[in-house]
Amino acid sequence: MNLKEIKELINLMNDNELSEIEIEREGTKIKIKKSSSGFPEIVHRSVPNFRSETQIAAEPTPTASSVPAANPNVKEIKSPMVGTFYRAPSPESPSFIEAGQMVEVGQVVCIVEAMKLMNEIKSEVKGKVVEVMVDNAQPVEFGQVLFTVEPVK
Repeated sequence: MNLKEIKELINLMNDNELSEIEIEREGTKIKIKKSSSGFPEIVHRSVPNFRSETQIAAEPTPTASSVPAANPNVKEIKSPMVGTFYRAPSPESPSFIEAGQMVEVGQVVCIVEAMKLMNEIKSEVKGKVVEVMVDNAQPVEFGQVLFTVEPVK
C-alpha cells in the first residue's frame, strides 16, 4: 500500500467520522485508529499466508448456523450491504417483524444503516419468519443472514 492510498483511508475515516479502520490486502494488513488526541495512528503488519490448525478448527462452519437442520426449504433474507442492523424504524417503535409472523414479498423487515443512510430491507419471499439471526443495533456484513423464512405459496 502506498502513501496516497493511506492518505485516502485517513480522509475516508474523517469524512465518515470513523474512529478506526482496518484493511487487509495482498498479505498486508493496515489498521488506522484515531488516538485520544484525534490524530490517526497507523499500524502496518505483514500477514503470513498460512493458518494454524487451531485457527481452522475455531472457525464456524457456515452451513451449521445458516439453515436450521429441521427444514432444508428455509429461505434466507441476507444483508445487501455492510452496516448496522435495526429491527424497528425507531427505538420506541415495535419491530417490523418477529419470529413466527408471516411476511409478504416486498414487506420491510428491517433497516440497515450504512454511512448515515437508513436503508429499508424488504423480503423477497412470502412465508413464516423462523428466526431473527441478528440482535438489534448490531453490525452486519454483506451477505450475512438476517432472517430465515419458511416459504408458503
